[in-house]
Amino acid sequence: MENILITGVSTGIGYDAVKLFLEKGYFVFGSVRKQADADRLKNDFGKNFHPLIFDVCDQEAINQSVSEVKKILDGKGISCLVNNAGYAVNGPLQHLDIKDLHQQFDVNVYGVLRVVQAFLPFLGAQIPAKYPPGKIINISSVSGFVTAPFLGAYAMSKYALESMSDALRRELFIYDIDVVIMEPGAVSTDIWDKAKYLDPKYLDTDYGPLLKNWERTVGNTEKNAVPPRDVSEKIYSSLIQKRPATRYIIAKKKMIMRLVKYVFSDRFLDKQITKNFKARVKKGHEV
Repeated sequence: MENILITGVSTGIGYDAVKLFLEKGYFVFGSVRKQADADRLKNDFGKNFHPLIFDVCDQEAINQSVSEVKKILDGKGISCLVNNAGYAVNGPLQHLDIKDLHQQFDVNVYGVLRVVQAFLPFLGAQIPAKYPPGKIINISSVSGFVTAPFLGAYAMSKYALESMSDALRRELFIYDIDVVIMEPGAVSTDIWDKAKYLDPKYLDTDYGPLLKNWERTVGNTEKNAVPPRDVSEKIYSSLIQKRPATRYIIAKKKMIMRLVKYVFSDRFLDKQITKNFKARVKKGHEV
């Protein structure tokens, strides 16, 4: 039985990925932040799932989980580390509290690296190798290559994650450890309930007329969401392939995303995204 570790498994992509890998015969370690979630998931998933309680911002808790995992593995390694834990900060950068930006990076960027550094030994990162080389799969986003207004903080963190993943893949080549990036568009998870919340203070800025229908804007995006299983299956297929691609776009309108990434110019995208922005702002402030 092979072992896999997935962060952020209480809901959404992480939860579904645990379910799929258990179905495929893996033993799964999954991180959550609360004991209540650990108890619930243990009840849901049974004996081949082991919850780990740590926040990716808490180095001490991560280190404690390393000791816990080492004891359970009993001399075995980990086939794959899936870095899924993350969240999104929204709001115009002009008015964003730097503390919020710091927290965004602490979770989505530094948190990933903390976990990678902690568990790399179980993936075979040593010479001579103690374990067979594993894979690292980082859950990024289409926001890692196209930036929407008012999601700048989130996009910045995902751009950083993309760069970090490339660096890791090239550095870990000496151990034959591969790094693969998933770039989902909208996914049907409860993250949308959180994304719909917008700090009311932004409504009192010049951007107010653009943000007053924020919940509806998020709702329209949610309509094009793919199910978590689409991401989970791509994670699994990337693991079992000897030489997977380095990146996978997972979205309903995948071709449009490819055009955005490889074909459309920045100026063209600027024009399409900000079309009618000035008129809406002017009208809103005239009322």
